[in-house]
Amino acid sequence: MLRKMLFIVLLAALTLAACAPAVPSKGAAGIALTDGLGREVKLESPAQRVVSLAPSNTEILFALGAGDRVVGRDEASDYPEAALALPTVGGWSGFSAEAIVALKPDLVLAAEINSPELAAQLEKLGVTVYYLSNPKTLEDLYKNIEIVATLTGRDPSKLTDSLKARVAAVDEKIAPLSEKPAVFYEVDATDPSKPFTSGPGTFIDLLITRAGGVNVVSLAGIAEPYPQISLEQLVVAPPDIIILGDSNYGVTPEAVKTRPGWETLTAVVNGKVFPFDDNLVSRPGPRLVDGLEALARLLHPEAFK
Repeated sequence: MLRKMLFIVLLAALTLAACAPAVPSKGAAGIALTDGLGREVKLESPAQRVVSLAPSNTEILFALGAGDRVVGRDEASDYPEAALALPTVGGWSGFSAEAIVALKPDLVLAAEINSPELAAQLEKLGVTVYYLSNPKTLEDLYKNIEIVATLTGRDPSKLTDSLKARVAAVDEKIAPLSEKPAVFYEVDATDPSKPFTSGPGTFIDLLITRAGGVNVVSLAGIAEPYPQISLEQLVVAPPDIIILGDSNYGVTPEAVKTRPGWETLTAVVNGKVFPFDDNLVSRPGPRLVDGLEALARLLHPEAFK
């Protein structure tokens, strides 16, 4: 049951936003910007006490060197390790407005895995909430980092310059390659005969493409962002590589081999079934670049020798 709950929340977290993040502005009166819900959010000065309601937000805050400003977190924020020492205010089963208010934040940083109703509830309690939209691209990720930097009075340039350089290094290695392996990314195999995968409009699909691969969901002509896919569909669009994003739940390459009919798939025959840390591609924070690098090395190991 818990695993299905996590998966449902994951679907909401992974789908790309419909609009690009807003660009903040500073004025004599402080900070003013429009958030992902179209609300104008104002701070008299950079936030000193921040409660993060999403793992991606927590990771952005710590990567910017603003971890010392974070006074509370959601239950899923487990990276970096220092975040685990912070008090939690809820998560998968809901958030405690009382716990959030008790931490006396001058900013609550929400994300698209949080409901707009939660933001409205906290606002009624006098809490300032900024709702950070999911980025549509890696380039939009840099804008999100800049927004959080403005909210906390940090300089984002060192972080964003580093991320841009790493992405450019991957792009440079991938650009001359003509071969693009077909990739099946497994999100959840609670039903191993028809596991969930990731399709158009998701971070996973975006990163597979940028890493020099082709998502088998596209090859199979499936337009859903998180479809279940059968063996029959995989036979029509056979993957060269299978990536197990559900390895965090104990799914192994050996287990894949035991699924009826899967032993005939090209990726299984060639031993191209790999466990993968799904957090690197499911959280729209700085580690998306880690995910891109890891995927590129799996898809094109010869380019990264």
